Amino acid sequence: MNNIYLRLSVLVIIITLLHKIAPVPLKYPKTNISKNITEIYHGKVIEDKYRWLEDDNSKQTKAWVQKQNSFTDRYFRKIPFRNKIEKRLTELWNYPTLSMPFKKGEKIYFYKNDGLQNQSIFYVKNNIEDPDSLATVVIDPNKLSNDGTVALSGIYFSNDHKYLGYSISKSGSDWREFHVKDLSTGKNLNDRLTWIKFSGMAWSGDGFYYKTFPKPEQGKELSQINQNSRIFYHKLGTDQKNDKLIFFDPDNPKISAYASTTNDGRFLMIYRSKGTYGRSLMVKDLNMPESQFITIVDDYDSDIRIVDHINGKLIAITDRKSPKKRVVIIDPKYPKEGLWETIIPENNNVLTSVNMINNNLVAHYMVDIISEWIIFDLNGNIINKVNLPGPGISYGFGGENNQSISWYRFESLVHPPTIYVYDFTKNTSKIYYESKAKFEKEKYVMKQKFYTSKDGTRVPIFIAHNKELVLDGMRPTLLHGYGGFNISKKPYFNKTIPIILENGGVYAIASIRGGGEYGQEWHEAGMLDKKQNVFDDFIAGAQFLITEGYTTPERLAIRGGSNGGTLVGAVINQKPNLFRVAFPEVGVMDMLRYEKFTIGWAWAVEYGTVNDKNDFENLLSYSPLHNITDMSYPSVLVYTADHDDRVVPAHSFKYAAKLQKHQTSDDYPILIRIGTSTGHGAGKSTKKRIKEYAEKWAFMFYEMGLDI
Repeated sequence: MNNIYLRLSVLVIIITLLHKIAPVPLKYPKTNISKNITEIYHGKVIEDKYRWLEDDNSKQTKAWVQKQNSFTDRYFRKIPFRNKIEKRLTELWNYPTLSMPFKKGEKIYFYKNDGLQNQSIFYVKNNIEDPDSLATVVIDPNKLSNDGTVALSGIYFSNDHKYLGYSISKSGSDWREFHVKDLSTGKNLNDRLTWIKFSGMAWSGDGFYYKTFPKPEQGKELSQINQNSRIFYHKLGTDQKNDKLIFFDPDNPKISAYASTTNDGRFLMIYRSKGTYGRSLMVKDLNMPESQFITIVDDYDSDIRIVDHINGKLIAITDRKSPKKRVVIIDPKYPKEGLWETIIPENNNVLTSVNMINNNLVAHYMVDIISEWIIFDLNGNIINKVNLPGPGISYGFGGENNQSISWYRFESLVHPPTIYVYDFTKNTSKIYYESKAKFEKEKYVMKQKFYTSKDGTRVPIFIAHNKELVLDGMRPTLLHGYGGFNISKKPYFNKTIPIILENGGVYAIASIRGGGEYGQEWHEAGMLDKKQNVFDDFIAGAQFLITEGYTTPERLAIRGGSNGGTLVGAVINQKPNLFRVAFPEVGVMDMLRYEKFTIGWAWAVEYGTVNDKNDFENLLSYSPLHNITDMSYPSVLVYTADHDDRVVPAHSFKYAAKLQKHQTSDDYPILIRIGTSTGHGAGKSTKKRIKEYAEKWAFMFYEMGLDI
């Protein structure tokens, strides 16, 4: 083992010296600059030299994209081991995977992928106990396109389990098409619904409720702002144009509505939100068609979700007056908050989900992010705690109240997913399906550590590496983060990470503020004018990895996507010498114009709005695009996608162009990869994902001066 590390160290020195002795000046594709394009915000004039790149349909932008991708291709051809990484990733990917099963009626449904299929296939079978029993294909999304770019993005069973509603996404876009399959014949009905976004199918009776947005202008399908949402009811066998409008509030176009129903279809819930956090709630008893909606929550200051109902009384999980969440019962006849009955009170750990199964409430908690399952009766008394195999992440326990079994999944950074079946009558678990991943988990370890941020806040970090790793301060290390939108970063197994671990590397996840790891207070500590806490936490995490002897700035890479892309862009502006490689992916990089595209306005509750002077000054203080200056940045590989209509690619286009202009080091390239026929991430084909990660990890090792 020591000889391996000695040879590795010698190679590091040689390659690094070659990089430094004879850097080849990079001739980036020319990017034109828009002149006299300015905006005035609260008296401050802001230039926007790359505004023209916002028009992703223009010939000029398309030519720029083609040239940038070609430039990136040429650079990657210099990396001798990229194909080797792609081959190993293909091996890592090529094993059968099974989703958690779930029960509908008397049948069991699940997804399965043979290994390298672009999209997983949706199956049904009758045998509950045997995971290898004969199954029948329900939907094979691989047959919906030749290149794997059409994905199955949601499934929604009718209350009587006779029909399967499903949605498809094309090229990764958030726009959905709805279809309905008759499960008795296996044939699709003629029902086809379009221009649907951020909606499920909420079944009741002989149809379902759903949300839609107005059809965008031609050519602006992926960029036009999404507002004026409407809730409709679609009756099976009818044309979408005849659907009944259920709810529309034209006076508040940016308050978005979402429809849901209880498992039996009795209650219709309409949630409304001004952004990504906080929602109001109205409920209607569909057993009384002429009745009016009952308002349960009329503000947008908290989160609430109806789990189901018991004899007409609603069970809800909420963080209202309980930032770590509790479970309450609400009587729609007496809906005032003061009359709610708490059955599972808030405690020191964050309650993330509750399901009602077998007349039990199955609650998932995060204990310093690690999963814990507790089973309660309907009065809130603890019945059992589920014994998990060790510290890790678990999710599942889906189902309906009339079933006595359910499934859950367990995994960690170094433990491939294992599926368990739980018997509520015996309160016991047993393995249902063990992962066949080609990863020797016994060789690796995951550790949870805590470090101190700039203001003294204690922040958790998960670290994975080979058990025999020598902490010489030179290990190639990838630090991942997000820090926003109440989203918790957890140590899930990722089949791309073994490339790093198998080559003497370290992988780490910092669970920084802005997420939901410790409840709503942790989230709020990284929102709005407190956003700098997120960057400080991530920087402190990087410094912790260095001081603990894992790595050095010359061997440290950072990665984040979406809001995490904002994080990466901000910290390399603030601490460029702390990192060697950076991956800002599908990031929100222009904080002054993010509200102008698709659903961006909904993020104002998280980031603030330029319409407010204090918010504007805060946004400008960290906006990745606006804080680029002439200096030596790390090697950066920006990633975006041509069909990303969540965070439009203009963010990354403008950011990469400006970063190339201001990078002062010829040693450290600024590259951008624009994925084709892909979106914000979901639904991407296996082939595209393997190619994407082969490029990323090859770039990381190469820029660190390593050979693998």
